[in-house]
Amino acid sequence: MRIGYARVSTLDQNLDLQISALKASGCDAVLCDKKSGARRDRTGLSDALRSLKRDDTLVVWKMDRIARSLEHLVTLISRLQKRGVHFMSLTEAFDTSSPIGRMTLHMLGAFAEFEKEVIRERTLAGLAAARDKGQRLGRRPLLSVEQQAEIIELARSGLELPSKLAERYNVHPRTIRRCLAKGTVSP
Repeated sequence: MRIGYARVSTLDQNLDLQISALKASGCDAVLCDKKSGARRDRTGLSDALRSLKRDDTLVVWKMDRIARSLEHLVTLISRLQKRGVHFMSLTEAFDTSSPIGRMTLHMLGAFAEFEKEVIRERTLAGLAAARDKGQRLGRRPLLSVEQQAEIIELARSGLELPSKLAERYNVHPRTIRRCLAKGTVSP
């Protein structure tokens, strides 16, 4: 069985070209989404993946219709292969049922891994540069220095319980416990 998958990013875009190409290629069914490819909650894709069985083929008009990154594409196709499902892209003439298609998948996997490592290195370099400049990294504290000092003072004096302090400062009780555990005010 050949299952087609078509996707456009916005509601005002049209799926007709993709659906026509998929039907012309012999797809038994075509499932669609009108959502960004970055979204993981694509019901058309989920339904297509669920309906595929061993020796079936998932067909797309273009590879970018199914995944937004090379890493995501390789992961998806690898999962299909483990289930014995083939993948085909009409525009790029990519087909994992052939030896050349499987070889190309391995090459794409190597490029995805390389891309991931380059991004990781750039991220680490950027974080190091920010630290060197004295920038504070991470999420901003939920409590100001003054609020932390008040909380510590109120807790030490026994005037308020940590659960009541959490309500008063509109934070989770864990935030209060961390503040009290430090015992000192930190910016």
